[in-house]
Amino acid sequence: MRILIVDDDDDALKMLERALSQSGYEVETARSGDEALALLRSGSSRLVISDWEMPGMSGEDLCRAVRAGDFSSYVYFILLTSHGGSAYTVRGLSAGADDFISKPFDPAELSVRVRAGERVLALETRDLTLFAMAKLAESRDPETGSHLERIQGYARVLAEQLLKLAHPGVDAEYVRLLHLTSPLHDIGKVGIPDAVLLKPGRLSDREFEVMKTHTVLGAETLGAALAKFPSAAFLRMARDIALSHHERYDGAGYPRGLAREQIPLCGRIVAVADVYDALISRRVYKEPFAHDVAREIMFAKSGTHFDPVLTEAFRQAEEQFIEIRKRFGDGVGAELVRAGIRGFSLR
Repeated sequence: MRILIVDDDDDALKMLERALSQSGYEVETARSGDEALALLRSGSSRLVISDWEMPGMSGEDLCRAVRAGDFSSYVYFILLTSHGGSAYTVRGLSAGADDFISKPFDPAELSVRVRAGERVLALETRDLTLFAMAKLAESRDPETGSHLERIQGYARVLAEQLLKLAHPGVDAEYVRLLHLTSPLHDIGKVGIPDAVLLKPGRLSDREFEVMKTHTVLGAETLGAALAKFPSAAFLRMARDIALSHHERYDGAGYPRGLAREQIPLCGRIVAVADVYDALISRRVYKEPFAHDVAREIMFAKSGTHFDPVLTEAFRQAEEQFIEIRKRFGDGVGAELVRAGIRGFSLR
């Protein structure tokens, strides 16, 4: 992350630059408000630490100019000041400052406040990325819309069951990230030709081989974003889901034939959610199955298609699955067809 520090005092600039560089940040410097605005317009920095008292444009004025400016993304602004008292706090906040650091600054406090700013900026980056990618998938995939919302719900309740069991690596943040990223499981379908993606019927074996590449395409797309933002945990999880949600617990899945714990947990979770939704939804080649029929298919695949721990989590969360299905139904009606089970493929 690159940080812009603004101060007309060379010694103060050097001290700030040294402290931030030692914490692993890239730093650029400006000695006036006008110079700082020019650098910000180049888009290289999204976090500013500015001295309050400067000749010409003060830090307060610079903050107002930033808030009035037409920047492509939010700029987190920290005022560095020797002023105390609520009056200056009100002035700074009114100008649009996000935080304050007292002079002389404590390097440890500086690091903590910068990390707080990073978290705010990361939330904006994450949410914008997820929204854009989800909308892109929605524009190309005929099975999105309520499908994405159901997958979100199913994945969340499965993860919550694991949280209750104190499953290794699953905490409240994991559940939240899974809920956010699970709609991107099929983002790679944006790269599948219309003749295959939109075919009104079952795919041939050759067409299915093309369709299977959506896992790799999605992982490559998200991996490219992750390379730009390597600390973005949500991109890492989204990439893992896109690549692995068609793997099978017994190693017979695709694209890599991973088995058991080789498959990321998030991929194992979304596999359960995705297959269940395919079973209870109408497709061009099948009518929707009732929940009782779908559940028996799911249980029969425990230990082969699905992680047995997650099959049990599904069992414990059945009522929640049914509720999510009712809430985000696709209007197929109450009379669900139970016939044709043997002709249905989970591929």
